[in-house]
Amino acid sequence: MGRVAALVIAAPLALGLATAPAASAAAVTTLYYSSSGAPDYLAQIDQGAANWNAAVTDVKLVKRNTSATIVFHEIHSGGSYTNTNGHGRGQIYLDTSQVAEGFDPTRIAAHELGHNLGLPDHYSGPCTELMSGHGPGTACKNAKPSAAEAAKVQSLWVNGLVAQAAAENRAVAY
Repeated sequence: MGRVAALVIAAPLALGLATAPAASAAAVTTLYYSSSGAPDYLAQIDQGAANWNAAVTDVKLVKRNTSATIVFHEIHSGGSYTNTNGHGRGQIYLDTSQVAEGFDPTRIAAHELGHNLGLPDHYSGPCTELMSGHGPGTACKNAKPSAAEAAKVQSLWVNGLVAQAAAENRAVAY
């Protein structure tokens, strides 16, 4: 009986020690994206998500074909764009005609994901800024966020949700 009582008392103490480090760790928000609506660009979309995952730690993009909150679609004119609330929910439209013109599909995918993570366009920025979109022209192949862009996303998602005032959906073009 003494052994049972010791185990009953020791077990909660051991559990408390095991969970204490996890409780102090920063929360990571997982966002699910689906690329099944853009079958010609699956690898490029996955690479764009991987680029964000390598740059930030407070939010992770994970591929999922069902129950995704960020959904890619392939379109054939009108320019690439996203309808998003900037809070990890959105519909991304990747334009095949822009790719045919020479714009990099991985850059487009990563750029549009940036909008879903809360970032605005900055077309006058250099190629090193992902959110400069099509501004630098077709020669720009950079599909990775700059340190400043990654830091902004980190600050927006540090508490698990984007802390932006505008919660309405907005359309943002590449």
